[in-house]
Amino acid sequence: MKKTLIPKNMRVVIISYIIFFALFAFILSCSFLLFFSKLTLDTQMTHEQIGAAATVTFFNMLFVAAFFTLFDIIRRKITIERPIKQITSALNKITSGDFEVRLKATATAPNFAEIMETINTMTQELSGVETLRNDFISNVSHEMKTPLAVIGNYATLLQDPDLSEEKRIEYSKNIAQSSGHLAELITNILKLNKLENQQIFPKAKPYNVSEQLCECLLGFEKTWEDKSIEISTELEEDVFINADSELLALVWNNILSNAFKFTDNGGSVFVSLKADKNTAIVTVTDTGCGMTAETGSRIFEKFYQGDTSHATQGNGLGLTLVKRIIDITNGEISVNSILNEGSTFTVKIPMS
Repeated sequence: MKKTLIPKNMRVVIISYIIFFALFAFILSCSFLLFFSKLTLDTQMTHEQIGAAATVTFFNMLFVAAFFTLFDIIRRKITIERPIKQITSALNKITSGDFEVRLKATATAPNFAEIMETINTMTQELSGVETLRNDFISNVSHEMKTPLAVIGNYATLLQDPDLSEEKRIEYSKNIAQSSGHLAELITNILKLNKLENQQIFPKAKPYNVSEQLCECLLGFEKTWEDKSIEISTELEEDVFINADSELLALVWNNILSNAFKFTDNGGSVFVSLKADKNTAIVTVTDTGCGMTAETGSRIFEKFYQGDTSHATQGNGLGLTLVKRIIDITNGEISVNSILNEGSTFTVKIPMS
């Protein structure tokens, strides 16, 4: 049988009431004892004397009642009204956007200690969310400034009537590239927002992930040819998983894009797919710049870019999208990396 324990705050309240009523009963008993003892000592008391004794006892009881009424009013002020005012004031501050409010529970208000602790926990969580929101807005603003500045600068240069055709084409390409970068950023923000707010629900159906990996890999053919990157694969044939193929295509494209982006000319990229009874395991290994342990622990954060030398080729949201997709697919993703040697991304997706 489960033992029910009385919370500490409730024990304090119970003990306080026991002391209160015990003291009241003691004083009441003393008053009556004084009255009856006078009657016992003087059995020849007249009606007037009895009335006088009763009057004294009445005023004694009236005094006791007034004393305990005053005591109860003070008790209520300290233990009820004061903490309610503190809580109300704190909630008003929270409503106005102040999430640094913290309430201190005291022994005089044990009934409200749990409420105050809950409010403190809530404000702490809201403060964290507010910090993340501000960081997100700051990062979005920063990421948008760069392509917009590039577009503005090259658009101004294009207005020069003496500009050569070669320069005009070069500047136009730079504008188009920055426009694409900005469009990609906005698209990723919208996708991430929908994923985090559960507005995108995976449409799971069986499909051949082996073929999908081949198609995604071929999409980067021009990239690996331009950089003379050696490609090697070890893909099991006809591995079927029950998942959303469109969402997982984003995962493979982002991981492969990073592998080619951070691999220098003449490097190599290795892609493997293995399947056991319940899980499909995809591994992408590159011989790129690698990363430190600190960078590896933060690469799934929004807008985080460990290698700033490649910042113009991304917006720091790709791996955040990847992590969110893997989470809602009930999969796992991990990275093993050595600085200046390369990285290995491993993704595990349930077969069904």
